[in-house]
Amino acid sequence: MPTSTKAAPVRCSWAQNDLAIAYHDAEWGVPLHDDRGLFEFLILEGAQAGLSWDTILRKREAYRAAFDRFDPAKIAKYDARRVARLMANAEIVRNRLKIASAVTNARAFLAVQQEFGSFDAYVWRFVGGAPKRNARRGGDIPASTPESDAMSKDLKRRGFSFVGTTICYAMMQAVGMVNDHLVTCFRYNKLRGPSRRTAGKIPPAGPKS
Repeated sequence: MPTSTKAAPVRCSWAQNDLAIAYHDAEWGVPLHDDRGLFEFLILEGAQAGLSWDTILRKREAYRAAFDRFDPAKIAKYDARRVARLMANAEIVRNRLKIASAVTNARAFLAVQQEFGSFDAYVWRFVGGAPKRNARRGGDIPASTPESDAMSKDLKRRGFSFVGTTICYAMMQAVGMVNDHLVTCFRYNKLRGPSRRTAGKIPPAGPKS
C-alpha cells in the first residue's frame, strides 16, 4: 500500500537553515507586546547593522547572557568596566559603538516607559495600534516605509541610536507590527487576522514631556 508524504510547507525564501527556520516559524511577524522582548529586538536589530541576521541568531543566547537577559534597568547602569568586559566577549559583536548604544538605548527606553506607561504603548502607535497586513510576493519588500521613517525620527529625538529607518523596519517586521510574510508562505495566513492594509495615522513627534 503506497504511503503518502506530506509536502514541506512553503516559507519565506530567507529561512534557509534550521535556526532561521525555527525563528521564522515561531517568532518572525508574531505581534509582540512584551517590553523586554521589544527591547531585545531593538538591541539585536541594531547589532545586526552591517551583518547578517543569521549571525545575530547564532549569537542570540550569548547576548542574553551578556546583557542580563535584556533587562533595560540593569543595562542602563552599565559603567565603563562593564563595557570593557563586553568588548572582551568574543561571543557577541564586539563593536564599541553598538555596545555603548545598548546602554544609552536602555536609558532612553526607561524614559519612554515612564512617559507612556510602557514601550509597547509607545512603539505600536506607529502602526495605529494593530499589525499592518501586507501582501508581499517576493520582490516588493521595502527596506523602509513612512512608518519606519517616523519611528526612526522619533526614537533618535528621544536619544536612541542605531535606530535608522531600515533597522526600525526590520524590527517592525520581526515583532509583528507588519506582516511581511510572503502570501505564498504558510505563516502569512496563520498571522492574517483582521485586514489592515494601511497603517493608522502616524503620531506627531511633538515635544518631549
